[in-house]
Amino acid sequence: MTPAGRFAPSPSGELHVGNLRTAILAWLFARSTGRRFLLRVEDLDRARAGAEAVQLRDLAAIGVGWDGDVIRQTARGALYDDTISRLQSAGLTYECFCTRREIQEAPSAPHAPQGAYPGTCRNLDAAELEYKRSTRPAAVRLRAELAEYTVHDVLHGAYTGAVDDFVLRRNDGVTAYNLAVVVDDAEQGIDQVVRGDDLLPSTPRQAYLASLLNIPVPEYAHVPLVVNSDGARLAKRDGAVTLSDLGARGVSAAEVRNILLASLGLPPGTLEAALGAFSPAALPREPWVWKEAVNIH
Repeated sequence: MTPAGRFAPSPSGELHVGNLRTAILAWLFARSTGRRFLLRVEDLDRARAGAEAVQLRDLAAIGVGWDGDVIRQTARGALYDDTISRLQSAGLTYECFCTRREIQEAPSAPHAPQGAYPGTCRNLDAAELEYKRSTRPAAVRLRAELAEYTVHDVLHGAYTGAVDDFVLRRNDGVTAYNLAVVVDDAEQGIDQVVRGDDLLPSTPRQAYLASLLNIPVPEYAHVPLVVNSDGARLAKRDGAVTLSDLGARGVSAAEVRNILLASLGLPPGTLEAALGAFSPAALPREPWVWKEAVNIH
């Protein structure tokens, strides 16, 4: 299978310019290294009616094309269930009955990151299990065998992050992102993951899970986010940040693409033309501030 990169949006609404910039970068990384470029819709949890069609339309409008069919996570439940069964058979999971509030209020281990699971349900005996099963459905957690894991990132170098007993399947039966993304990338032959650097802290968990499943860990490149004038991650509340909103102001998709390319130090024009000037080493390493007054119209 030819190696691949990918872009994997959640269909929760329209893509904003930060999402589109990351999609361009993922495309450039993949194409510049001779990889296929795949599109996966991560619709397990946050799907809004009609959002996927709008996202695909906007990606095509700025010149981001993809190979093969679009894959949707909601069609892949059997793969996730099989993977969880493998981990259960290996003794690497346990049932968890904790509510979110109970986790937040429980004392955590020293130096553990905020929100890390404290292991409340890790060693329940048979009687405790039987009682808790009668009170509420269980989530399935990984029984992690270490506390931290190191990954290598093209832009950040070696990055060591915490690994806790993270959720594999929620108590409502929905597969958790950290498991689904590992299974999907492996099954699709994706060996290059380019995404926003807000996801870097969760990457050691995913790489560790891949190692348990004997799955090759992808090459990671976590790229800087687009932020608003206050330095916060860009959101739709920050004004005209989607292609439809900008189009209503007379800004074409081609103009938006050129603005995003310029923010990366790349020449205007098609993405194919930008490939010749693309170099990961030359990419800006700081967040890019989107100002609504970007000197357009």
